[in-house]
Amino acid sequence: MEDNKIELKSVGELLDMRFFIPSYQRGYRWKEQQVLDLLNDINEFKPEKIKDTNEDTWYCLQPLVVKHMSEEDDRLDFTEEKNGWYEVIDGQQRLTTIFLLVHYFNEMWVGKQKKQLPIIKYETRNDSYDYLMSLVIDEFGQAKSFSEKRLDYDYIDFHYMKQTYNEINRWAIDMCGSSFDNNEFQSKTLSKTKFIWYESVDEDPVKVFTRLNIGKISLTNAELIKALFLNRSNFGGEEAGHLKLRQQEIASEWDNIEYTLQNDEFWLFLHKKGYERPTRIDFIFDLICEMNSMKLIDKQIEKIGSDNYRTFRYFYEYFNNDSNEEESKIENCWREVKSFFQTFQEWFNDLELYHYVGFLVEMENEKSLRELVKKWNEVSDKKEFVAYLREKIKDIIKRCPSVDFQYKEDGGDKQKCKPILLFHNIQTIINQNANYISNEKYQIGVFYKFPFHLYKLEGWDVEHINSNTTNAEEDDATQSEWLLNIYIGVDESIQEDICRYFNSSENEKKAIYEEIKKKMPQTEEWTSEEKNRIWNYTLLDSSTNKSYGNTIFSGKRRVIIGKDKGKNIAIPKISRDGKNEKIHLGVETDAKSSFVPPCTKHIFMKYYSPSMSELNYWTKIDAGGYKKDIEYCLEKLESTNKIRKQ
Repeated sequence: MEDNKIELKSVGELLDMRFFIPSYQRGYRWKEQQVLDLLNDINEFKPEKIKDTNEDTWYCLQPLVVKHMSEEDDRLDFTEEKNGWYEVIDGQQRLTTIFLLVHYFNEMWVGKQKKQLPIIKYETRNDSYDYLMSLVIDEFGQAKSFSEKRLDYDYIDFHYMKQTYNEINRWAIDMCGSSFDNNEFQSKTLSKTKFIWYESVDEDPVKVFTRLNIGKISLTNAELIKALFLNRSNFGGEEAGHLKLRQQEIASEWDNIEYTLQNDEFWLFLHKKGYERPTRIDFIFDLICEMNSMKLIDKQIEKIGSDNYRTFRYFYEYFNNDSNEEESKIENCWREVKSFFQTFQEWFNDLELYHYVGFLVEMENEKSLRELVKKWNEVSDKKEFVAYLREKIKDIIKRCPSVDFQYKEDGGDKQKCKPILLFHNIQTIINQNANYISNEKYQIGVFYKFPFHLYKLEGWDVEHINSNTTNAEEDDATQSEWLLNIYIGVDESIQEDICRYFNSSENEKKAIYEEIKKKMPQTEEWTSEEKNRIWNYTLLDSSTNKSYGNTIFSGKRRVIIGKDKGKNIAIPKISRDGKNEKIHLGVETDAKSSFVPPCTKHIFMKYYSPSMSELNYWTKIDAGGYKKDIEYCLEKLESTNKIRKQ
């Protein structure tokens, strides 16, 4: 892509050009609404004089991707001059619409000199150009072709071309009843409406077309900007040999940055799930544009606009600015791009920065990156930056209810404690890594990073540890569900009773259920208030939470252990074998992910309990130890003391 060319061309600049529409392009298919949107956008655009210049602002069209054709190209088999033809790779729908609009100017709005129209040749629909030129508005106000040889039904393209011409006419008639000025509209169309002209040089046009059209991946800001970076004229007066080498170096560094950003572990450390780009380096250019735009003066802000190609236009204006610089604009700009990327790499590779920055991105949004980068460039050292991160995290935690807060019984507001639970996981890992660092016998391989990419891809939410519902269900359906859920975690005699329950009559089931309840270990009662405090909440993914339902702690524990091993543990199910119902444990299947947040795993391993208590239940003693550890991790925000001795 080193010689690809990019610039802005007004509609008026295209009028004396020649365009070839190759056979791989589909026919013209614009619908009425697309035509209306374009006309209204141009009409509603208000050019304004840019301060301290003789220039006006302009309306930007989508990119027109072309390739200059060789005179020897055997597809140019017509008699016209073969010099100066451009193969249209992308943008022919909009180009054809603009052609029809200018043709309408010529035919309908008299009093102005007719404009020359671009020549457009269609490789497979070779009558299309003649049909375009033959369209007129008849005495009934309808579009028609004055050539008897060009019938509307010859090609479906003709139908859509005629439809567009009709829509332009209807729109113009409707507008004439208002303060519409057709001369002003023509002027805006021809001189204030510009295509992003992207001229591909070395690329295979069919491959480019396939990516842009079949793959539905539009030309990104980054690809447009890359053409600017590799444009020879932007390197100043460097010697050809050195220039070629520098172009290759930038292209290689560019690809390495994109390759790193395509790694979800790195990408989702910096972004929330759903923030996606076809080329991910785009987000660095967006950040540079956003941060530097705050320094621009009004006339520069007006030029770059606010649409999807705002970032490209920022860099286009930068490279086309006449200000003298001792160093190449390319070098200055590329150094800034690499500085952003290297900052993100440094954060990613530092165990403490990785966790604090990752937490802030998850709790806030990508806009926080601007603030973090700005602060990073202002502080004198890492210690000062970590203190800043801690303060930002403290602000988030302060907005959460206290650890003793009682949430609504129905769990409607339990998500309010999610920042605390996530931070508990983050700080737990930081504490563990700090202990490893202080012990010389540990090597870097034992250090652990919270996998933000897995956490975000699976969607973890706040759920109860000890079920918020009571196990003494009143109806057969909920009793049956509870019995199936506890089946795995009870001894053989109770399992036999559960099987007997499912093979008994409706009258017998109630008594058997009561027998089973009496055999179950008697545990302390939890009040509703106690169940809806943070000591009874943890992070669970939706599939795991759904899989264990209303089971007792031991059943949940089995599911979590299975997930940690990369297995989905099936809840027992009932099936009929002849006259009898049998309980089947189901088949273990491989899980898509074996990730379990460390503190969730600790809960079900009884890690926080001062002594090994009943494994089948989550007790208040267990909950108290868990709460104490949460409080300790929160205290770490207030202190930079060394990790406590275990």
